[in-house]
Amino acid sequence: MQKHILIADDNTIVREIVKTALTATLDINDCQEAANGREAIERAERTRPDLIILDINMPEMDGITAAHRLKESMPEVPIILLTIYELGQDGAKNFGVDAVVSKPEGLAKLANEVQSLLFNA
Repeated sequence: MQKHILIADDNTIVREIVKTALTATLDINDCQEAANGREAIERAERTRPDLIILDINMPEMDGITAAHRLKESMPEVPIILLTIYELGQDGAKNFGVDAVVSKPEGLAKLANEVQSLLFNA
């Protein structure tokens, strides 16, 4: 069953790398993109993705604020925070999201989290 995801990061290259990696390894049909938290909320409300990946540090609205607003309007949609920071296992609980992946952990860790939340739930 193909899934639709939304990737929000202010770095175009990061969005492209994540999109390429996930569509190559998982049954992802469509990857929407957003450059900041505000745009992520607008796109999510329009497209209703199956999963959202948010960077923490973005202009206009950060990923943590966006995650809180998205969880209020669509609590059933899993959210992964993708960040340069090492937040540990409690990071997801602290931010009210489903998972936190640090960019240094790599794309394999991110793909595993997406797999777990979308296809093994």
